[in-house]
Amino acid sequence: MNSWAKTFLENKHVKFLADGAAKYTNALGLQVDLTDKGHGIRSKRFALMVEDLKVKVAHVESGGEFTISSAEEIIQAL
Repeated sequence: MNSWAKTFLENKHVKFLADGAAKYTNALGLQVDLTDKGHGIRSKRFALMVEDLKVKVAHVESGGEFTISSAEEIIQAL
């Protein structure tokens, strides 16, 4: 995440956060068990817009989709 954030030097508002131990993912109830596919516990695909530590928008994908968590969808939510 740190390397990715460095590619956006002009960014002053977006935080790039890692969740290596999946503590945040589990607290949000967004974990998915893909052990049967050889991947273990993972995070569902999602995008959150957070302001003052409060979730304002939560777009959680179902299955393997990539529709409502796209950058375009979050920009529309702004």
